Amino acid sequence: MDRQRAGRIFQAARSVGAGLSELFVEETRFSSLLLRDRKIESATAGTEFGIGLRMVFGGQVLYAHTSRESEESLLRLVEEMAAARPRDGSGLDLGDPIDGRGTAAPDPARIDPDDPGVDGRLDALRRADESARAVSERVVQVSSNLLHRRSRILILNSEGLDVEDDRSWTRFTVAVVAEHQGHRQTGNEAPGERRGLEFLKGLDVEGQSRRASERAVRMLDAKPAPAGEMPVLIGNGFGGVIFHEACGHPLETEALRRKATPFAGRIGERVAQPCLTAVDDGTIPDAWGSLAFDDEGTPTARTVLIEDGILKGFLADRIGAAECGLPRTGSARRESYRYAPVSRMRNTFVAPGTSSVQDMLDSMGTGLWAVRMGGGSVNPATGEFNFAVEEGYTVKDGRVGEAVRGATLTGKGHEIMPRIRMVGNDFELAPGTCGAASGQIPVCVGQPSLLVDPILVGGRS
Repeated sequence: MDRQRAGRIFQAARSVGAGLSELFVEETRFSSLLLRDRKIESATAGTEFGIGLRMVFGGQVLYAHTSRESEESLLRLVEEMAAARPRDGSGLDLGDPIDGRGTAAPDPARIDPDDPGVDGRLDALRRADESARAVSERVVQVSSNLLHRRSRILILNSEGLDVEDDRSWTRFTVAVVAEHQGHRQTGNEAPGERRGLEFLKGLDVEGQSRRASERAVRMLDAKPAPAGEMPVLIGNGFGGVIFHEACGHPLETEALRRKATPFAGRIGERVAQPCLTAVDDGTIPDAWGSLAFDDEGTPTARTVLIEDGILKGFLADRIGAAECGLPRTGSARRESYRYAPVSRMRNTFVAPGTSSVQDMLDSMGTGLWAVRMGGGSVNPATGEFNFAVEEGYTVKDGRVGEAVRGATLTGKGHEIMPRIRMVGNDFELAPGTCGAASGQIPVCVGQPSLLVDPILVGGRS
């Protein structure tokens, strides 16, 4: 994007009454290689380019996008948005300009999939398939996939912001299906980092595949899960998806400004036991949800949400911060130029505690150990959630019993938080994809093992 051309776009936006205008220019290249049952099922690659234009009129925000970079196309967007501008005259104080002119971009991928002679993707996928099948004759299907995405970003605004970034993500996934006497179970692993294909160099592909396969095979012999209220030990890593969904989303200003959060007006209040601290951190090196700066150009940061059980703050983009009277946290995110940015999570986790897994097992009496969580649903306005347990075991008097299947955990995030009475020392992050108003974005969830007493467990045959 030529800076002089951008200046003319901003001048046109000012002439029709926009207090702030912003251009988000993106070029993204992506590739995916899928191996299923020892055959290449798909190999895709592509490039996408586009420009998003945001204009703020008083207290209203308008957004449009185009894949055409000509000045005429952008000026047409300005005219169309001006015609749709609100006429109520209300104002919104956006605060100080973002200090980002000349911000240096982080190093791009050290191994780019477009470079010849460095591609080990197919070999890695084949090794994954072989390792998964070697676990048991009950393994009937293996799918392994390697995804890569690289985005070059430019953000300019009418206040003088001018920042560029070069972002790469690489993720390996393996899904295993095991079958016995007509009954099937699945196991999955999906590590990923904000790096290029050098991510594969340090990845234990065989180990990841074996873990997924062993989980699927173990759960074939699982019994139906018990039901009722009971203590539950929620496993580390992806177990953090419950906090992400049931508490993380309600702690975004996008929820607060819509009055759709049970945490409204509670900053400074106790919302959990003193053993619990929760953080959203966009600065962790190579983590799947990390960024040098957010999609408005604000540098990312480490944001403490809950400290020793006390609610400390929310995740705020620029508009949300202005509307809610909160500081900006560098949390404005979007899937692509097709979306306006809103407050979103980055790497969100419960911080490690001091208890061992055995300490927590010993203290829980009779209950459930949810070693690995699966998918679920949540109502962000109320915090109500329902999550499946992918791998679970009964616990009695500190001893781990039989594997169980069909367990679900149900509750409300803000009500469950005070029931977390022990926090483990086995912290782990896990990558994932989060969908919300500004599209699908890469995030990490995470936690150590957590003992919740009690939580409602649903079971089924």
